[in-house]
Amino acid sequence: MILIKLGGSVITDKSAYKRFNKDIVSRLCREIKGSKKEVIIVHGAGSFGHVLAKEFELQKGHMNNGQIDAVAKVSRDVRELNGMIVSELISAGIPSVSVPTGSCFVMDDNELLINDDEVLRGYVRLGIMPVMFGDVVLDRKKGFGICSGDAVMRSLAILFEPEAVVFVSDIDGLYDRDPKVSKDAKLITDVDRDALDRIPPEMTVADVTGGVHAKMRTMLDMCSDGRDCILVNGTVDGRLEELLTGKKVICTRARK
Repeated sequence: MILIKLGGSVITDKSAYKRFNKDIVSRLCREIKGSKKEVIIVHGAGSFGHVLAKEFELQKGHMNNGQIDAVAKVSRDVRELNGMIVSELISAGIPSVSVPTGSCFVMDDNELLINDDEVLRGYVRLGIMPVMFGDVVLDRKKGFGICSGDAVMRSLAILFEPEAVVFVSDIDGLYDRDPKVSKDAKLITDVDRDALDRIPPEMTVADVTGGVHAKMRTMLDMCSDGRDCILVNGTVDGRLEELLTGKKVICTRARK
């Protein structure tokens, strides 16, 4: 089994509220189907979640009642996005079902708790892919908070022990500085904790859930002796399928 995260920067236009990249998502679903691999997919919230979450600082928890409407709207919006993702997966021939993170699980001071995995394991046994996503989740200490798709990935990696973990983004991998603003940014093809510690977080692409630097820390946490975690560019036609089928592609590999 391979665990795949479709990043919000790939599946949406994060500069515009609720803009879905249907053509890219459709292609990625076909590439996953074409790889003939057993997978579980998680996706980010992108512009369906980050715009309002950032405006109302939902990642900080319940600070005032002015946030309540935003919680409801973000919850609605990310489920709308999830419905479109599931629809594209089914169209590509991958039986899939939505499993909203915020409807099934809670957090405790930002830590996602999956105390009951029966639903997830049950769908997998049936050959139906559970599709989870970044979401607003109730938090026992903070009232609520933003659970990133990366946090969901970390929990699913523990539950299912996949042979590989792939994060699909809109950049070729981890750079020594933000490639979207610096033409001199250099791609780092292999990264461990020492290499990551030499890159200041503010030098990399950032967002409300921590950005690329935080993503790489999550990826390193998910590495094992027999499993690397890979960051790959999903905006390039065919690259995800080539990676899944064992071909050498441009990417960043996080190693234990």
